Amino acid sequence: MKIESTDRTVDQLLRMGYFKIPRFQRAYSWEKAEVEDFWRDTVVEADSDYFIGSLVLFRYGENLYGIVDGQQRLTTITMLLCALRNKLSVHGYSEMARGLQNLIERPDIDNKNQYVLQTESSYPFLQEHIQKFDGPPKAGLTSGEEARLRNGFEYINLSLDETLESILNDKSLSTQKQKVAIKERLTDIRDCILRLKLIIVTLQDEEDAYLIFETLNTRGKDLTVSDLVRTHITRLLPQPNRNVDRAKERFNAIIESFEASQEEISINSFLHHYWLSRYEYTTEKKLYKGIKKRIHTADETKEYLNSLETDATYYRVIHEPTRGKWRIEQRCLRDALNALNLFRVRQQIPFVLSVFGEYEEGRLSLQHTRRALEAVENFHFLFTAVTSQRSSGGISLMYALHARELRGAKPREKARVINELVEKLRAKRPDYQEFEANFRGILCSEKYTKDKALVQYILGHMTNAFVPSISIDWSGMTIEHLANQGGRASSDISDEEVAEIGNLLLVSEALNSKLRNKAFSEKMRILKNAPVYRDNFLKEQTTWGAKKIRQRTDHLAKIAYDQVWKL
Repeated sequence: MKIESTDRTVDQLLRMGYFKIPRFQRAYSWEKAEVEDFWRDTVVEADSDYFIGSLVLFRYGENLYGIVDGQQRLTTITMLLCALRNKLSVHGYSEMARGLQNLIERPDIDNKNQYVLQTESSYPFLQEHIQKFDGPPKAGLTSGEEARLRNGFEYINLSLDETLESILNDKSLSTQKQKVAIKERLTDIRDCILRLKLIIVTLQDEEDAYLIFETLNTRGKDLTVSDLVRTHITRLLPQPNRNVDRAKERFNAIIESFEASQEEISINSFLHHYWLSRYEYTTEKKLYKGIKKRIHTADETKEYLNSLETDATYYRVIHEPTRGKWRIEQRCLRDALNALNLFRVRQQIPFVLSVFGEYEEGRLSLQHTRRALEAVENFHFLFTAVTSQRSSGGISLMYALHARELRGAKPREKARVINELVEKLRAKRPDYQEFEANFRGILCSEKYTKDKALVQYILGHMTNAFVPSISIDWSGMTIEHLANQGGRASSDISDEEVAEIGNLLLVSEALNSKLRNKAFSEKMRILKNAPVYRDNFLKEQTTWGAKKIRQRTDHLAKIAYDQVWKL
């Protein structure tokens, strides 16, 4: 590997040739905070000949360089120069503005204009909104990268406006003197940026660039697993057509799908969960090393990318069940996924991903799929949602193991894999005494709001279990307090007891309006013929108080543990 290095100013760098952000590079990732730091370091507090680090390049061709490291800085410098160009033009210094534009865009040897910094992933926003000089912007936002570019450019423009504000507000200066002062200030900022020092490290070819890229970080943003995986894929699946990069487009489409979701879906978590559902167990930190070891030919990479795309669609539905098209008989699967999202648990995802994939691809029956998902749901209701227990890592390992076994098992063996997992989950469930104690602590009222969704889930699930003729969407139901909230006739019931699950019912909005603030006996009369689940304990009551609330709480806990969420 031949490496050349030399000192350059930004001015000298931009006159070297043209710079292309290669296909393996990630998108522009600086947020406003990084742009603000760069502005402060290079403009506000910069000394003469301030050093901003290294720029690693490789030769694409004559006067064309690919950027391995330094993309964020060079893009931000380009935005600074574009903003300065615009300010010079607005204040009447069009010749100086055109001079700056020559560092942003200039003709090549064929006398065709090209931007000095060239990129594909942010097209057309960077080109049309920022680099373009003549004419109004024509592009719209299409990605998170373009939003970051817009936010960074807006911050730079705002900072320039603030810099010029003191001059424009100085009433002691004539219009002509203001104009001269503005020119001097903008020239100072321009020269400060162009004098910035870098060390330019130049590699001879793209293969060396791939290797170097994997070991480098850009300013303030470590390379993520997804950055490295995209690099690995593009290296092993060469671009057959200069204008079409299908491998990169397909990988980026997965990221864009997750970014479009209403839920927070991490591409790095997906890559890890996908791996755990199919390959040996590893931590996210060591994931890329495992991928490089396993996937190192073009055919393996094609298969890997194909399965990533397929599983990404399942992964989004797992996190966003409303995206799925559920037939009536499949709604039990949707409800289990909704419950796991409510519990905010992630350990099970590799296994759920395998189950969902096997079902969608016709290798697992609805019956076995339902058994698997409901077992996981029931376990995490007991283990996570109610008793808030933490795993030392054994549960994650267990899920990953059974995810891989399920993927690899023959059709008639898949039920055995599921049954084995169910037995392991049954052995790990908390004992009843611990469950009951924590069940008492699930509260919901105007004062206690944290567990509202969980209470709706519990009461709704019990209704569906014992009154199957009442088909309800529990998330749209209202929680009724048998002992009223506020202004209670009986002062021996505390706010906490009013919020206990033993004092709660799940009812429709219409029924809630009928029950509002009525006495317990009157509520029971109305509820007698209403379409609502009343447990046997509640049916027998004629009076109500703190003791009865606790008794009903424990009664519901026993039903929940032994009947509804059993394993």
